[in-house]
Amino acid sequence: MAKRKTPQVKTPPGKKRPRKRPPDQGSAVDHSAAGVTPAGGGLGNIRNSIDAVDARIHALLNERARFAQLVGISKSASGKAVDFYRPEREAEVLRLALKRNQGPLRDEEIARLFREIMSACLAQQEPLKVAFLGPEGTFTQAAVHKHFGSSVRALPLPAIDEVFHEVEGGVADFGVVPIENSSEGTVNHTLDMFLTSALKICGEVELRIHHCLMGKMSGADAVKRVCAHPQALAQCRGWLDDQLVDVERVAVSSNAEGARRARDERGTAAIASRAAAEIYGLNLLANEIEDRSDNTTRFLVVGRKLFSASGADRTTLLVSGADTDDAGALFRLLEPLAQHRVNMTRIESRPSHKRKWDYVFFIDIEGHVSDPPVAKALAALEERASLFKVLGSYPQAVL
Repeated sequence: MAKRKTPQVKTPPGKKRPRKRPPDQGSAVDHSAAGVTPAGGGLGNIRNSIDAVDARIHALLNERARFAQLVGISKSASGKAVDFYRPEREAEVLRLALKRNQGPLRDEEIARLFREIMSACLAQQEPLKVAFLGPEGTFTQAAVHKHFGSSVRALPLPAIDEVFHEVEGGVADFGVVPIENSSEGTVNHTLDMFLTSALKICGEVELRIHHCLMGKMSGADAVKRVCAHPQALAQCRGWLDDQLVDVERVAVSSNAEGARRARDERGTAAIASRAAAEIYGLNLLANEIEDRSDNTTRFLVVGRKLFSASGADRTTLLVSGADTDDAGALFRLLEPLAQHRVNMTRIESRPSHKRKWDYVFFIDIEGHVSDPPVAKALAALEERASLFKVLGSYPQAVL
């Protein structure tokens, strides 16, 4: 999301611009400008003001938590956290927080703070159990905390299919898996799981990916091999070609596994996140070595049911025609979307696993299945399709 710019009002020469008083603070003085101190001045006075604000924040947080308890009680006296979790409501809260934000805190910081507040309030019943592609220290774990906050029980699992199975079996409430990278494309294993799984997509997370080179050595000149997930190696290919020309590249199951090997093997370095360097006790040898500055990975949140519309949603479909090798087969499937002015944002084809050269299509469209234009388009599409499945209708990533 592009950072919003605050309109600037020009002040005529020789005149001072009046300072605006913060809303709802009575006679409080605006301390946001650099160097401004409260009346009576001094660092102690500023600290006392901060303490007073902290006390008000604390009281309001507890008040919010009590309202969250009432929401839980009104729905089910003996329910579990998953029964109270509403991704569409959380997306609405985050969008409102960003709309209100006038700084100096950045939108990303505001979103993170409100996410943690919602996470802590929901965990009063019990923490959500969220399975993810592990081990600890992966970017998928970072996506879990970005979407659900820190007050969850995160369950690292070694494979994408195990994440699906734990959620299907009720061991985990939700799962988080990677689906695509902005520079390296789709994670096909995740797509293929939807061919047989009954799980629904409940949300999405977009995470900026910053790769670091790390190891036990003190400098990159001592690196003999680099271990990382194949996606990470591909995302840093240009940097590796330029900086570590003769160093062996070893593909492993996850970046965290590469970090573990870097911890245990002499001469081995890893490409992973800063969090992995802390977890495995490694030195950072180089920062932000990804080839593209906008390198972003999209993750899906999978669960056992669909949720209501949030007002800014995405729907994912799994469709196919009777004969996908016929001329115009794909056009006939997609035509209802154009007729009802429903925007398609992504399409991927995968083998159907039924017979050779037969394909299914994974399609992302804007809107929720309950939106009238989307509902009409999907009804027409379903009539033309031999396979039609709504994989999820969920809030678009807020940031």
